[in-house]
Amino acid sequence: MLRYQWEDVVRFWNSKKGEEVSSGQKVGRLQLFEITHRKKDGSPMTSEAGEIMEKLKEKKAEYEAIASTDSSVNLENIDNRIITEVLGPESQAQAEVQRLRGQIAEMQASTVEQIAEVERKYEELQQQLRADATAKEAEAVAMAAEHSKKYDELQLQLQYMMQMF
Repeated sequence: MLRYQWEDVVRFWNSKKGEEVSSGQKVGRLQLFEITHRKKDGSPMTSEAGEIMEKLKEKKAEYEAIASTDSSVNLENIDNRIITEVLGPESQAQAEVQRLRGQIAEMQASTVEQIAEVERKYEELQQQLRADATAKEAEAVAMAAEHSKKYDELQLQLQYMMQMF
């Protein structure tokens, strides 16, 4: 959606008519097109927009006429088909691009969270390794001191024995 279209939608939702529409009803793509391509006075923004709106109305009328005689036609999901028929597949592609952009944004947010979690766990492991290394070092120092003490004792015993002989 272009910026000016977004501004029009926001302006519409803040209007009396927008409040009436937003009473829990789902807004279809046809209605959204109408909202975003009309001026404040209700006229189409451009002559091209007006022609497109007429084609959209005609297609909608065609499908409604078919639906009145054929119960297998579901009018609930017909907006996308009508938009695609009138505006071409690129409008459907634009909707798909928007959907994919949303998925990418979600994936990026999830990836950032995962990276933060991995970094947190990495830091915890580093701290644990440092603590383990410090404990091992203290243990090694204690063992070295004990060995040194035993060595000194053995040295003394050896000297004592040498004096005896």
